[in-house]
Parts: sequence; structure tokens; C-alpha cells
Amino acid sequence: MEQKSPKFEQAFSLHQEGKLTQARDLYKEILTQEPQNHEVWDLLGLVFLQASEYEKSLECIKRAIDIFPDPYYIQNIGKLYFEMKDFENSIAIYEILTRTYPNEYENWFRLAMSYKNNSDWEKAKETYYKAIEVNPRSHESYFNLAYLYFNANDPHTAAKCYEKALEIFPQDWETVYFLGLAYMQCKNYKDGLRCFEERLCRQSAIVSQEKTYPNLMKQKPLWTGKEDLSDKILYTYYEAGFGDVLMFYRFMPELTSRCKKVIFKPQKELVELFRENSYGAEIMEMFDFEDEVYFDYHLPFLSLPYALNKTGADVFIHHDDGYLKPNPDKVKYFKEKYFSNGKFNIGIKWQGNTYYEKERVLKVTDFFRLFELPNTQFFSCQTFEGSEEFGKIKDKYNVIDLAPEFHNFSDTAGVVENLDLIICNDTSLAHLAGAMCKPCWVLLPHVYNWRWHDDVSKCDWYDSLKLFRQPKNGDWDSVFNEVEKELKKLRQLYTISQ
Repeated sequence: MEQKSPKFEQAFSLHQEGKLTQARDLYKEILTQEPQNHEVWDLLGLVFLQASEYEKSLECIKRAIDIFPDPYYIQNIGKLYFEMKDFENSIAIYEILTRTYPNEYENWFRLAMSYKNNSDWEKAKETYYKAIEVNPRSHESYFNLAYLYFNANDPHTAAKCYEKALEIFPQDWETVYFLGLAYMQCKNYKDGLRCFEERLCRQSAIVSQEKTYPNLMKQKPLWTGKEDLSDKILYTYYEAGFGDVLMFYRFMPELTSRCKKVIFKPQKELVELFRENSYGAEIMEMFDFEDEVYFDYHLPFLSLPYALNKTGADVFIHHDDGYLKPNPDKVKYFKEKYFSNGKFNIGIKWQGNTYYEKERVLKVTDFFRLFELPNTQFFSCQTFEGSEEFGKIKDKYNVIDLAPEFHNFSDTAGVVENLDLIICNDTSLAHLAGAMCKPCWVLLPHVYNWRWHDDVSKCDWYDSLKLFRQPKNGDWDSVFNEVEKELKKLRQLYTISQ
């Protein structure tokens, strides 16, 4: 129906301007006079969709289809089901549309997205490839295909898809960033670190420093790694999480050897530990006033390996006896208070920051089977988010909660030095243990972080870490079966050695 009435044109104009309430009221007014106007029913449905009033939207678009089954309206109801996260119905709609209109790219792409969000990975892959057949210049299809391969622990194929996406849209920073992660999971650090420079947290860290030191950051350049720093001062500052900073602290000895002076601002929880292991760097606890600070260059902390030109296995920089040492007084204090028990002492942690990768969270109840081992003492190292789960343990088992002792990572290091083994999820505690060369078993989800690489039979970053991985999504039971078996073997060896 061709719409020419002034009222319709006014309603449509308001709709385009985002004035949804006014557009809605005018569309309703038109429908009181023209109840069979399918185009207005559809547009009213779209207004409700934009306002997240899904049931009303569904009712209106269905009315439009009943009056006139236009393919565009059917597409809209597919979009609506997708927005409602009703992927079964979304799939049903787009399967019909792709059969009826096999050369319509958008239908294939939305069908693939529906399969993906419904966790039907294989059908999603097949459908993205079909979308690419229809539109070979589809950057978004290649990007989503790469995501699926990446999350199937196939970083090699993911990298190829990201490369194709970049051929189509070379300026897309997000594709470059994820390509970097895929490269690094394949241990291609020459290209991976270059792409990793597009990470969002890098820019956020720079912006944060520009607010703190607006004049200095404008005057002083980023260090690219090419400039000689032997008579210069470098200011480097944290980004991302505790684990990332602990892992990349391995580069501090090399960095301080290349600079006249290094000033490092870590998260406050890491300050004391890093001051005890400064390698000559000045570790800032609080931000100083701008007129009290001087530096020649600055650098976000996770850019260190790229600036230091690490291109292969040299990125791992193994320190045979660890690059972080505990405070001896704290080691003694914790030993006397908790660990002079003649038992095999094991620390556990089940949760880290869940802002990203919630799949890393372990099931606390899965640890219960381990607590029955004889002559073994378990300690909870869980702090902050997730610590409430300790309540499930304390009434059943003699597990000691160390959370009240942890005020910063220096305290945690004092405890770690006294433990015979740590069993934890992919969290900062694992990085601290690895940096101290303390035995640690890291329990990984089926889809795991890039840093553990595509071969988890060993840990390239830390010699003292052993990796266990879910055989399929959500299957922690199989992981703990393996852990229990390995722990019993270890306990036998420990008993024999005593």
C-alpha cells in the first residue's frame, strides 16, 4: 500500500527521528480509521520492537502478515523472535525465508546468527558459509565464522577467517584484535603481539593516564621499542586484570636493564609484592601530582613484549627459580600459624573476576571428593567474589579459610610459598604460583583463554603449572576425576618421600 496521507508521513518522520511514543500514537490513530492497513500494523510492531515491548510487537506484525503476507513482514517477525531470544522460532522463520528466497543474503546471515545463539555451532558454520556464497564480501560472516572456530579451540582456522574479514574491511580494529588472539594461541607472537596492540584496554589505559597527567601525556611519546632508553625514564602503567599484569611482570628485569629508570603504576593490591621484587623499578602506590613526576616515554604495561620485540619462544622468558619472591617474614608468619602440621598442604580457589569468561568458574562442590584424602590439609584462598561459596564447605569439612589473611598479593605470596600444591581455576592465583615456581594445577573450561595455546599438554608460560581441561562444555566432573586420580598418585609419592 502506497502511503501518502499527511498523518502517515508525520508518523513515519517521527519514527525515523526516534520519537517512538509520538509515532506510536499516530500509527494507532491511523489504524482506528484504516484497520486493514498492513503497512502501519508492521510499522507499529517495529515501534514496539524498538521499545522492547515484544509481545505487543509480535501481535502487530502478525496482524500485518494476516492481512498481507509480505516477505518483509516475515523478516521482521524473524528479527523480533531473535531479539526475544526465541531462537527456535527465529530459526524456523529464517529457514522458510532462505528456502523461498535463496539469494537474499540477510536471511542466510540471520539464520546463521540464530543457529549460533542457539548453540548449534555446526549448522551455524554451514550457514555462514552459505551466506558468504551469496555475498563473498561479507565481513560480518567471516568475523562470526572466526568466532565460532576460535571458540571451538581451532585458532588456526579462526585466524584464516579473521584474515579474510580484514581483506574486506581492513580498518576494523576489533577484527585485528581477535586475529591477534588467534595468532597468539597458535604461538605466532610476531604477528599476534602486533595485532594485540589494537586491544581496547590499551586505549582505556592511555585515556586514564591522560586524565591523570594531561600535560605530561601530551608532551611525552609512547615508547615503540626503537628508542634508546639508556638515559631515559619510562613510565609504564597497568591495564587489564591482576593475572595479566603478573604474567607480563616477567619482562621487568629486562626492561629495567634497558632504562635509566622505570616508573611502574600497578593495581594497588600488587604494589607491595612488586616493591619486594622491583628489579630497580620505582613502584608507585598512588598517583603523584603531575609537577612531581617526570618521564621521557610512557607505555601501557601489556605492550611490553611488543616493544621489547619478542617474536617467538623468547616471549616466555623462563626464570628457573621464579621472578617473584615472597617476603621471608610473611612466609615465616604463615608457616608458624598454619603450616607446621606435617601434612600435605593444598590451597584451592574456584573463582576469579567473572566480568569476562564466566565459564572459568569452578563448581565448589566438585572439590568435596578431594577433601577426604588422608593426611592432607586444604586451605581456601578464595577472596571477594565467590567467597560466599565457602559456606558450602565449612560445615562439612575441615578446610581452613585464609581469605581474612589476604590484604594484598604480598600476603598471598607468603601463603603460596608454604603450600605444597595449589588447585584453582584460570585466575590470578595461578599466575602468582607460576611466577614463584610453585606447583599449581589449573582447571580450564573446554573453551579456554588464548594464553594456554592450542596444546594444553604443557604450560609454556610457567614450568610449575599443570593444565587440566574440560572434555566438553560444562563437564567439570571429568576434570575432577582426573585431578583426583593425579592427586592420589602425588600423595603416594609424597608419603614415600617422608
